[in-house]
Amino acid sequence: MLGKLTGFDDTIVAVATAPGLGAIAVIRLSGKEAFPICNTLFPGKDLLLQASHTLHFGSLVHRGKVIDEVVVSLYKGPRSYTGEDVIEISCHGSPYIQQQIIEASIAEGARLAKPGEFTQRAFLNGKLDLTQAESVADLIASNSAASHQTAMQQMRGGFSKELHALREQLITFSALIELELDFSQEDVEFADRTRLYELVTNATITIRHLIDSFRMGNVIKNGVNTAIVGKPNAGKSTLLNTLLNENRAIVSDIAGTTRDTIEEVLNIDGILFRLIDTAGIRDSADTIETIGVQKTMEKIREAGVVVYLFDVNELSAEDIRQQIASFEADNINFLLVGNKTDVTGEAATRTKFDGLPILFISAKKHEHIQDLKNKLVQKVMTGDINTEDTIITNTRHHIALQEVMQSLLDVKNGMDNGLPGDLLALDIRRALHYLGEITGEVTNEDRLDYIFSKFCIGK
Repeated sequence: MLGKLTGFDDTIVAVATAPGLGAIAVIRLSGKEAFPICNTLFPGKDLLLQASHTLHFGSLVHRGKVIDEVVVSLYKGPRSYTGEDVIEISCHGSPYIQQQIIEASIAEGARLAKPGEFTQRAFLNGKLDLTQAESVADLIASNSAASHQTAMQQMRGGFSKELHALREQLITFSALIELELDFSQEDVEFADRTRLYELVTNATITIRHLIDSFRMGNVIKNGVNTAIVGKPNAGKSTLLNTLLNENRAIVSDIAGTTRDTIEEVLNIDGILFRLIDTAGIRDSADTIETIGVQKTMEKIREAGVVVYLFDVNELSAEDIRQQIASFEADNINFLLVGNKTDVTGEAATRTKFDGLPILFISAKKHEHIQDLKNKLVQKVMTGDINTEDTIITNTRHHIALQEVMQSLLDVKNGMDNGLPGDLLALDIRRALHYLGEITGEVTNEDRLDYIFSKFCIGK
């Protein structure tokens, strides 16, 4: 497959480790000239005669000048990450040394790799399918236990196996239905309609589950914008400081102290909550405070979760009912949190707001803060994030799965209405097309270039 696309028959080089100063850096070469190029720079030993998956210590020399003492790792294709001959040079982490090795490799015939080109070659050489290749980028970008686990699950091929199995079965039925068209004058059926109907029914259940998992996947991958809103002096900044366990926001008894939004990230059970402390909502003649209130309203509309914090000593049960109605009318995912229960006592507070879905806390006294964290996770997650089930995190996959679902529903409706085989075949081919787009079995060079351009250079 590699030779069918342009620009993939040469040898590439790039730094595979993070940019900047460090103890060790790794320079990676991949391509048919990787061994000859490195042989020129590594005079102590003929690397072409060495076994694959071995390490070799020595000096890296270019045009009579010693660049560094390095360890060279050999991976002969196809037993390598890219499926080609690959060499990794472990050198000291000086950016100057790294650049010298890159320039020496280019001078001997390599070219600088494009973003994601090593993984793109792995895909083109059949080492990974497209979903696994994309999960490599997700793994590199993972910043929580949940996002790491989800990326690892996809890189191992969990998602791909489900799609490949479904695609193979649909291909079989599509071939049989199209074979029937060749014998249309003889009125024969090669494809068992009952089995096809059962397959499509089960497939729609599987695809629906994958589509529904995207909500959870998006939360795991990107985190949740969480706006802390309420009237002035409700304790929003105190709550932010308590959740973060640091004095991030200025706290005072003066209403309107917070005039602009303050944003911080909190990791709760592997989910990143992007906490946004907003200006108190009230009418004000102060121009700056009014702008702050307008920003608060924007954050409410953009938030995945709105924490409505109120002083239980200031608002009534009727006030909260009106606020609930307002949130529900605007289809806002909200959590009601009553603060300052330490003033009048929790028992009296519960009686005052009896029957309303409120979590009572004292941000100042750090009371029931863990309960609040648990509620936040429950608001955005459905199910156990530690499950090994496949979770969709990629928007491209989500869109393609929706197309697959529609195609399968069209097949099912067609069989319910007795449509002829040629029309059923069209809908099955459409489902196969979008399944193939996800795994990379149906793609084009421009699409691949776009997908891999989002990777870091060296991967």
